Amino acid sequence: MHHRLGRVLPRGAGGGAARVRRLDSRDGRRLSSPRPAAGMAAREVPGIHNLGEGMARAFGATRERVPGGGAGGGVTRGVKVQVGKRQAAVDLNIVVECGVSIVDVAGDVRSNVISAVERMTGLEVVEVDIAVDDVHLPEDGEEEEESEGG
Repeated sequence: MHHRLGRVLPRGAGGGAARVRRLDSRDGRRLSSPRPAAGMAAREVPGIHNLGEGMARAFGATRERVPGGGAGGGVTRGVKVQVGKRQAAVDLNIVVECGVSIVDVAGDVRSNVISAVERMTGLEVVEVDIAVDDVHLPEDGEEEEESEGG
């Protein structure tokens, strides 16, 4: 199987950031997926508690308790990506922390995901849809630990 290696190309005459051309196999299939990039970028944003819909989070939590069962699926849980030849659309299901501005967190997630996916894959992100599935409320034990530690 032959692969073309990616190379860095300058972006426009304005001297902006370099763009990485994505790696393709000979038959045009993309070698890297934008899903992990989108998942990691969303999780980096302050105010995000978790990603994924209710049942997916429940199964993921159970899987993580089983030795060897938590590997891999957590990064992309709650992330769906539709990929075309040069563009991608991202759908995210998020859980935010109690007390944060959902509008601000969603805006930060959108910006971070677009930047990371475009930088890592070379795809143009044309859409980021964000569904807020839940608000994480601190449990009694978590509040006591925080007040004792601070």
